[in-house]
Amino acid sequence: MKALSSKAESSLLKLSSEAYPQSTKLEHRSMSDSEPLGVDMDSSDEDSAPGLDDFSTLSPYERKRLKNIRENANFFASLQLSESAARLRGMIKKRQPPESKRKRPKKKESEIGCRRSMRLLKVEPLGISSPSAEPALEEEGSPLLPPGPLEMIPENQDDSSEQLKASLKTWAEMSRTSHEKTKKGLSSIKSYKACLSGMVVSEATVRKVTKGAISSVAIHPSEVRTLVAAGAKSGQIGLWDLSQQGEDGVYAFCPHSQPVSCLYFSPSNPAHLLSLSYDGTLRCGDFASAVFEEVYRNETNSLSSFDFLAGDASTLLVGHWDGHLSLVDRRTPGTSYEQFFSSSLGKIRTVHVHPVSRQYFVTAGLRDVHIYDVRCLNSRRSQPLLSLTGHSKSIASAYFSPVTGNRVVTTCADCKLRVFDSSSISSQIPLLTTIRHNTITGRWLTRFQAVWDPKQEDCFIVGSMAHPRRVEVFHETGEAVYSLLGECLVSVCSLSAVHPTRYILAGGNSSGRVHIFMHQESL
Repeated sequence: MKALSSKAESSLLKLSSEAYPQSTKLEHRSMSDSEPLGVDMDSSDEDSAPGLDDFSTLSPYERKRLKNIRENANFFASLQLSESAARLRGMIKKRQPPESKRKRPKKKESEIGCRRSMRLLKVEPLGISSPSAEPALEEEGSPLLPPGPLEMIPENQDDSSEQLKASLKTWAEMSRTSHEKTKKGLSSIKSYKACLSGMVVSEATVRKVTKGAISSVAIHPSEVRTLVAAGAKSGQIGLWDLSQQGEDGVYAFCPHSQPVSCLYFSPSNPAHLLSLSYDGTLRCGDFASAVFEEVYRNETNSLSSFDFLAGDASTLLVGHWDGHLSLVDRRTPGTSYEQFFSSSLGKIRTVHVHPVSRQYFVTAGLRDVHIYDVRCLNSRRSQPLLSLTGHSKSIASAYFSPVTGNRVVTTCADCKLRVFDSSSISSQIPLLTTIRHNTITGRWLTRFQAVWDPKQEDCFIVGSMAHPRRVEVFHETGEAVYSLLGECLVSVCSLSAVHPTRYILAGGNSSGRVHIFMHQESL
């Protein structure tokens, strides 16, 4: 059979679309599904183009198809599908609810909220604020104390002026027994360990000296009495005389408003206690005059550490947190510096002067340890003589060995203690020993600082995070010499101070307590 001509096909489609526009798709189905007629399709003329009203030229098959198309179109038109669809669309639009966000129910005022830890809120169970938490909250924002001298008035003693005067007089009269700093030879490790084994801590040698965490410790070099000084993060300075019984031997003063990071008794006059604080002041507590004199004041550049540049303690070298250095002369009137230098470090944590060649000093920065010559410092950018490399994280301290200065020990946050050979400052300083030691104290504990023992300058002492709690002693070769521990030591002693001639060690923790290890016969 021959197919319909293109003109005839288009005429059929046009007729169907005029009858019912939406039945266009059905036309194709009707045309393909209509019943075939038994007629001869050869009679159709493909070249002729019949009109819409003239069906005489169409074959019977084509006329039958047109009839089916008209009937289908009339049938679908009678169903009124377009009107029904329009009505349904209108009903759907009307019934669709408007979009609205879910309203949260209002919380009743009487409803009890989430439980909060009273310990973290620093509130006592009865609703009273804990007095021990107040210094920690006001530590950074405490106002500066007025300039000038401050009287030694203890905060923890009432009606004890006579007792304080007697204690100050005793401390002022204490004379340090001279001892040779340059010894011919050090004692053997075996004998040194035997002396350490006799040092114990007991209830009588543990006392709360300051309110807040201890940030610096010092021991008076007296041979007859044991006097310990502790600087706190609250700005307090606590003095503990072990010869006095009970709490009567503890005196807490407040010469600073922010943490006391450095504390030393004067090597020329032990009746002078020098203290440095983050509040930008360096004071000297004089036991004879019962006054905290102001030695240096710098409210612009915060102070971090200091050391005695001269052996008679007349000149001081002060380090600043922003990397600057100040040269302070105590003999000059006023509270300003003599010279102001700029170092190559972005921050300075500790400053320590060489015990023999006092023109050299070592500084611990953020991740660098530098050795400088004070004669080469300038106000622009001073270059170090040598650098002690190998530290991968923040450095807490760096100290020369106290007698000869032939060694430098550093404490780093990468859990390593390092010992360097500083016997020759002119050449490169090699690394002698690296000791694996946990120095991660966390946020609430004061950072560890390894310090040398003046009686055995090839050994140093550092706090420990190990259990049971202890203070550890290491040799410069990395050998663990001894661990000081006891039943009364139940907390971490982050900082330690060693007596220069007697076997006495004082350790300070982060709750204001001082633990003293000493021989029983020394009590």
